[in-house]
Amino acid sequence: MSSTQRRRRIIHVVYSFSVGGLENVIVQLINRLPAERFEHVVLSLTTISDFKHRITQPGVRFIELHKPPGHAVRLYPRIYQLLRGLQPDVVHSCNLAALEVTPLAWLARVPLRIHAEHGWDAHDPKGQNPRYRRLRKFYQPFVSHYVAVSKDLDDYLAQAIGVPARRRSLIANGVDTHNFAPPPQGMAPAVPGCPFVPGEHWMIGTVGRLQTVKNQPLLARAFVRLMEIHPEAASHLRLVVVGAGPLRAEVEATLARAHVQHLAWLAGARDDVADILRMLGCFVLPSQAEGTSCTLQEAMASGLPVVATAVGGTPDVVEDGITGLLVPSDDANAMAQALWSLYTDPATVRLLAQSARRQAVKKLGMDAMVQSYDRLFSGQQLGEPAHSAPGYSGQP
Repeated sequence: MSSTQRRRRIIHVVYSFSVGGLENVIVQLINRLPAERFEHVVLSLTTISDFKHRITQPGVRFIELHKPPGHAVRLYPRIYQLLRGLQPDVVHSCNLAALEVTPLAWLARVPLRIHAEHGWDAHDPKGQNPRYRRLRKFYQPFVSHYVAVSKDLDDYLAQAIGVPARRRSLIANGVDTHNFAPPPQGMAPAVPGCPFVPGEHWMIGTVGRLQTVKNQPLLARAFVRLMEIHPEAASHLRLVVVGAGPLRAEVEATLARAHVQHLAWLAGARDDVADILRMLGCFVLPSQAEGTSCTLQEAMASGLPVVATAVGGTPDVVEDGITGLLVPSDDANAMAQALWSLYTDPATVRLLAQSARRQAVKKLGMDAMVQSYDRLFSGQQLGEPAHSAPGYSGQP
């Protein structure tokens, strides 16, 4: 870089910045994109949590707007002034809640407005809400380029929203296969606070926000069903649920009604997810809908067999019978049967675990994701688009 070239400034726009897969992608991009070429601002429409401390790149600016529920219309003048003052080269908005910033970015003459779809909204787990479709179609002219993290989201943008192929990229989320890896000695120790003992207990675990679209109550029901069918499993099987959110009470109530709450550890939000994954015997993704789950990829990189609902982009990641087992969405019986089949077949568990690790290393590594975003953010893949929107001539 010559002394006359400044770094490209990227504003990452999110609804909130707290523990989550989407936010983890932003953390990885900020930490891994070349610091000599890019600088970053994180703009949260609501709040920013201590999750920001996972960003190790110095000089990152964080802005939170404390938006009340509903549209951010009252904040539009402030957002516009922020964009004019910061003069970013790129606005990178994530998911539907942040999409309404793109017309303001266009009006503020931001050259690149890149919008990423990481998964379905909790209020629209299958992308069928007509109002949300209308909103996405309304904002489409102001987006320079779209990113989808899974094929089903890419198909949705193409078919339901009408985004042409030249304005779409499919970039799967990446995983740090060095940090997320099997225990080097074959058996990981228990993490602080965990009441169960690896080796003595076979732990079934999941990681994610406890919200509707992630559907952790399905896993709780499946665990209860498993104990009903095979009560002898209570001596060894344990449930681990990592994450915080509004569904915690429902998970607790489901376990309590069946009197198996003592067999479960609801760990809350944790900073040691890699260590927790290493002590599990199996990972479960019980979602109603998914893009490309970061925690699913982390579990596979950790060498875990997977039981997952066959929704969204998950079947593109999990090969049924090769790296894990796929079950129908919201079917507690099928999930219980899949878990029992793994628990009683250590040889299959080893084969699935080895295949999951190999696939994660080969196909799901972080470098490919970062390189793809590098090309987008630098304008190389798109050409530097002009400040224009389809059907508009002239400048605001």
